[in-house]
Amino acid sequence: MAAFRLPPLPTVREIIKLFNLRAQKQLSQNFLLDLRLTDKIVRQAGKLKDAHVCEVGPGPGGITRSILNADVAQLLLVEKDTRFIPGLQMLSEAAPGKVHIVHGDILTYKMERAFPKHLQKKWEDDPPNVHIIGNLPFSVSTPLIIRWLENVSNRDGPFVYGRTRMTLTFQKEVAERLTATTGSKQRSRLSIMSQYLCTVQNCFTIPGRAFVPKPEVDVSVVHFTPLVQPKIQQPFKLVEKVVKSVFQFRRKYCCRGVEILFPEAERLEKSEQMLMLADVDPTLRPAQLSILHFKNLCDAYRKMCDENTNLFSYNYREELKQKKRIRKKGHLEQSEQEDQL
Repeated sequence: MAAFRLPPLPTVREIIKLFNLRAQKQLSQNFLLDLRLTDKIVRQAGKLKDAHVCEVGPGPGGITRSILNADVAQLLLVEKDTRFIPGLQMLSEAAPGKVHIVHGDILTYKMERAFPKHLQKKWEDDPPNVHIIGNLPFSVSTPLIIRWLENVSNRDGPFVYGRTRMTLTFQKEVAERLTATTGSKQRSRLSIMSQYLCTVQNCFTIPGRAFVPKPEVDVSVVHFTPLVQPKIQQPFKLVEKVVKSVFQFRRKYCCRGVEILFPEAERLEKSEQMLMLADVDPTLRPAQLSILHFKNLCDAYRKMCDENTNLFSYNYREELKQKKRIRKKGHLEQSEQEDQL
């Protein structure tokens, strides 16, 4: 059978005019109209013939056209903004039986029900023929990738099908953080959280001028393939807590971030113990720590949490707030006493 191609259609620019579509700044929307660039984004996902694809936030449908022209079996479009639905329905009619449009928020959409169960593969097998592709609004990109990384760790959501691959756009700076190596300036919480669970590749950068309206930053395309074995074998929430704490003071020695995992009364003693257990030099900066360093820190913290069941629920910020409340109450009581004199 000949490969599927969309019939002649109004251009994306004409669709925008036809339905009077304007990018909404509060939703950080930017449209990509150049189909050569949308084709290039879709090529980063790999071979899509007969694949099942979920496109996140298709907007006026530029990337949607490129996905359909890649001869996919099924394309699920999850779009939050009702203004784009009529234009997407036009594409759906041009590709009978291939497109399913969902008006909803990708942050709450149940991806585990999106595709047929027969597509599921064992985690250790090759990735399934299921893909997530999206030109993500800047405002949602970081919370969404953290949500999906947690899904990777738990093997739920889009990853009930196996090691589902993702091809997504991010602000260039965020993409650099996602792929940053040990010791680099961009090394951050995102670097560790993504790289301990996935192979992450910064594919190429699109200049901001290619988008309408033109954003103030350039945009990069990042490809994620979940690893068969995560590099840190601990629950996601534990890894996230350790990594977030260490990068809380990114310009200071890593021991400063480790300290805030523990209540003030035992902070110095316990943080020294954890760093010794993990065999991590306390004078290294957070950006100098490798994934192996973080693995050892997480393993040490887990051991200490197992020995003290209240430790994991400890929250440094809550302790600070409590101290402020106590100080405020003390000042109020002192003022009342002075008024009575």
